This record gives sequence, C-alpha cells and structure tokens, in this order.
Amino acid sequence: MGHLDHAALGWLTPVLSYAMACTGAALGLRCTVRALAATGRSRRNWLVTAASAIGTGIWTMHFVAMLGFSVSGTDIRYDVPLTVASLLVAMIVVCAGVFAVGHSRDRGRALLLGGLTTGLGVASMHYLGMAAVRLHGEVSYDPMRVALSVLIAVVAATAALWAGLNIKSPLAVTVASLIMGAAVSSMHYTAMFAVTVHVTPSSDVLPGATAMQFVFPLAVGLGSYLFLTSAFVALSPTAGEREASASAQQPVESAAR
Repeated sequence: MGHLDHAALGWLTPVLSYAMACTGAALGLRCTVRALAATGRSRRNWLVTAASAIGTGIWTMHFVAMLGFSVSGTDIRYDVPLTVASLLVAMIVVCAGVFAVGHSRDRGRALLLGGLTTGLGVASMHYLGMAAVRLHGEVSYDPMRVALSVLIAVVAATAALWAGLNIKSPLAVTVASLIMGAAVSSMHYTAMFAVTVHVTPSSDVLPGATAMQFVFPLAVGLGSYLFLTSAFVALSPTAGEREASASAQQPVESAAR
C-alpha cells in the first residue's frame, strides 16, 4: 500500500486552493446579485458569468490541491481528455443550478433542486478528475467517506445558491465566500482521505501528462481568468450606480440649456 501525501508541497497548495475557491465563490455571488437586479439578456449574461466563476473556482481549487498529492512508490500522470471533461462538468452543472435559481418563480423549490444538482455535479467533477489520475497501482475508496464528501458538496452548493439569492452587501458576500471556500475545500479533502492506493511497482512509462505539464498551466490560466473577471465586476457600475449617475447628469444638462 502506497503512502499518500496530500500536501507534498507544504501549506502552499492547501492555502492557494482555498484562495481559488473563495475567489470563485465571491465573484459568483457578486455576479448573481447583479443578475437578480437585471432583466433579459443582461440577467442571462450575469448568470453565465456567475456560473463560470463558481465552476472555474471549484475546478481550480481541486487541481491546485492535487498539485500537492503524491503516492510513494509511483509517479502520477493525468489523462488530458478526462481532466478537461471534469472542467466542463463543473461549468455545466453549476450553470444549470444558477439558472434554475435565477429564473424560477418558486425560489424555494429551485434552491433545493439547484443545490442538489450542483452538489452532485461538483462531486462528479471531483471523482471524474480522480478517474483521470494514472499511477502504478489500484485506487480504491472508502464508501462512507465518499458519501460524506457528496453530502458536503450538496450542502455547500445549496448554501452558495441561497447566499446568491439573499446576500447583497459586499461585506456579507466576502464572509459568505470565505465560508463557501472552506466548505468546498472540506469536500475535496474529505474525498481525498477516502482514497487508498495499492501500489504495483513497475518501470513502465505511465500514459498522460504530469501535473506541471498540463494541470499547472491550465490552473494558472483559469486563476488569471478569475482575477481579471473579478476586476471587471468590481469596476463595472451597478444598476443603482448607473441610475444615480443618470440622475446627477440631468440637472447639469438642464442648466446647460
């Protein structure tokens, strides 16, 4: 049985992955607030941005944390198509949950359905990402810890959607995003502690890409997307600010006439 190390690079990967999860949650909540105050195409665009931010944050959190994952006695590679598929799953299911809440008239039912769908999707993303791991040996899981990780994912997703509906102030969004980041990180490490690897020593070359060849550049790219989109959202005026600006300009225009 191989010894598993979930923080082979020290505290760097857990802290950085938590920061990614918080950033994605904060951006997603702010975009959801903007969406609920908008209508038509503008609402749709804000909801898409919210979903992409939350999905990207969760996926980036997972694979940044995986950069610190190692197993004694074997190298680790990643199947590229499955890894990309896990990212698409994260995006699609979060988008479905966010749109269910953003467009439904029955917010309570939509919240439960959206939370369940999104939570199961997040768990699917994680285990699909784990299925992309290639190593010399066999990976097995503790069913109880797997079930606990799925439950945490569903509760975290439901809480995130509830926060998007009910939290408006920037301070409250910040606190909620810190809690959501902790919940997503807890889900990831609960799922990782469910893993057992029985190593079969071999000199064969493993298929796939190393974490630094593929996962690291993709995670950096998605992390950059999160920060740039956060800057855009922070600098773009809200509907209230646009109305206030328009009201302030009207007296000036009247006086000029």
